[in-house]
Amino acid sequence: MFTGIITDIGTVTKAEQRGDMRLTIACGYDMEGVDIGASIACSGVCLTVVEKGSGWFAVDASAETINCTAQGQWNEGRKLNLERALKVGDELGGHIVTGHVDGVGEILSYEAEGDSHRLAIRVPSDIAPFVAAKGSITIDGVSLTVNNVEDADGKTTIGLNIIPHTASVTTLGTLAAKQAVNLEIDVLARYLKRMEDLRKS
Repeated sequence: MFTGIITDIGTVTKAEQRGDMRLTIACGYDMEGVDIGASIACSGVCLTVVEKGSGWFAVDASAETINCTAQGQWNEGRKLNLERALKVGDELGGHIVTGHVDGVGEILSYEAEGDSHRLAIRVPSDIAPFVAAKGSITIDGVSLTVNNVEDADGKTTIGLNIIPHTASVTTLGTLAAKQAVNLEIDVLARYLKRMEDLRKS
C-alpha cells in the first residue's frame, strides 16, 4: 500500500531480459534499511526488491507488467518516481494507492499556467467512469487531484494542475505531449462502481 507521495527519483541503469525483465534501479535510499522482498512503487507500479546494494536495487517485471504499463517505462536511462511501502503510523499525505496500474493515458498538453503547469490527459474509456472532478488519481505514481473531466465524442480528457514543488520532486516536470503515463484510479471509486453495478442487476 502506498500514498502517491514520491520520496525519490530513481534511474533504470540496466534492463536484462531473463524469464522476466530484471531491472536495476539507482536510487538515493539507504538500502540497508530495505529488506529483500520489500515493495517499492516504481512510477506507480508495485514491484518487489529481489537484489540490492549501496545506492541501487533490482526488481523483476513480468511480461504482464511490461504490457500493461506505459511504453518505454523500463528503458535504460528512464527516470522513475519511487515510493517505499506505507508503514503503520506514517502520514497519509496523498490518498490510498495500491500500485496496480489500471490503464495507460496519453498526454495531450502540458502548458505553463502561472507558476504551475496545466496537464491534460486522454483517459482510456474503460476507466473513464471511475474518474471524477475533485477526485484523486495517480499519474506515474504521483497522487493528484482531478481539476475537471470532459467527455466528448466518446473520449474522456482530464485536467490537472502540477505545482512547482511537484514538478521539481517527481518526473512530472519533464512531461511532454504524446507521452504515455501510468494511471491508477482511486480505490474507493472501484467499490462505488461495483455497488452501482450490483444495484442495477
